[in-house]
Amino acid sequence: MKKKIAILGSTGSIGKSLINIIKKNKKDFEVILLTANRNYKELYKQSKLLNVKNLIITDLKGYNFLKRKNMNLKIYNDYSNLHKILKNKVDYTMSSITGLDGLEPTLNIIKKTKTIAIANKESIICAWDLIKKRLDRYKTKFVPVDSEHFSIWSLIDNNKTETIDKIYITASGGPFINLPNDKFNKIKLSDALKHPSWRMGKKITIDSATLMNKVFEVIEAKNIFDLSYNKISILTHPKSYIHAIVKFENALNKILVHDPDMKIPIHNSLYTSEMKRYKSKILNLNILNNLNLKKVDLVKFPLVKILNNLPKNSSLYETILITINDYLVLKFLKKKISFKELINLIIKFSNLKEFQKFKKIKPKNVQDIYRLRNYVSLKMDTFSI
Repeated sequence: MKKKIAILGSTGSIGKSLINIIKKNKKDFEVILLTANRNYKELYKQSKLLNVKNLIITDLKGYNFLKRKNMNLKIYNDYSNLHKILKNKVDYTMSSITGLDGLEPTLNIIKKTKTIAIANKESIICAWDLIKKRLDRYKTKFVPVDSEHFSIWSLIDNNKTETIDKIYITASGGPFINLPNDKFNKIKLSDALKHPSWRMGKKITIDSATLMNKVFEVIEAKNIFDLSYNKISILTHPKSYIHAIVKFENALNKILVHDPDMKIPIHNSLYTSEMKRYKSKILNLNILNNLNLKKVDLVKFPLVKILNNLPKNSSLYETILITINDYLVLKFLKKKISFKELINLIIKFSNLKEFQKFKKIKPKNVQDIYRLRNYVSLKMDTFSI
């Protein structure tokens, strides 16, 4: 029997990768729903490729265009229609909508799916407690999709987290891992967008260059695996071949390696209950013989020190951190600030006294998170940046 699939954010990089896997294994899957924000042309192309009848396009222009063009498709403009589209639980949902806009759809679809693979890191960082309650309530299985977290999830393999002594996630270090510290004042936008290992969108590529993405991944790991921050460390690893190391209390260490290709964890998130062949390269002994694992240079990557000041328990402060970073990365992409200013301003604003009080406040619902995001964005507008 074919697995029924829903893909939230199907026109992004994760969604496209998933669709490339599905189209090679059409006999295994039936895609029930595809969604996008603005890219209605790609969404329509995907619907034709996989014969998908239900589409959500949140941009009004795209919605109106598709409604006029396609009478045989069921096209919706927002996620409030999920209950109409999914009468019964689908087998698998990929949640890959970018940013905090993906939070509410992620929460809403949990009750409509047997398994949810979440690639939306903002949801896991800002609202894990809310997600976990939904997962438990509707008995929905969760699979992390980021290569690091999928690797940890795979290595733990039903072992209790109490048996974990330490988790190490790896960071390529982006384009500046070998750049001398005194050259950071001369970094251009074009330099920061040249990731040596991964092909990603502009925003996440900049986060990789500052290592802010690893700050967020540590928060994710802490939430997903219910660990304290002192049990999670970052190691730089320019080749991006090792994705995670788990050290257990019985002195065993497990390491997971694969090529830097997001299709690998995505493929395996689809086939969690079976071993499905994926054509891959032979084991790279050259890399394994020269792993070059190192502790993070905190002078070069000072944003990692933010981890030292995060609250022990999940709070609304994580929403502030996400919003500040999003705001300032956009300024850098628009060439309003330099790379050095980007780093310094993230540190400055994340330490503002008026934001510190949110470290003691837990989000009670989605509205708490969205209200705070809007407040912080407006606050950032008042500064001369």
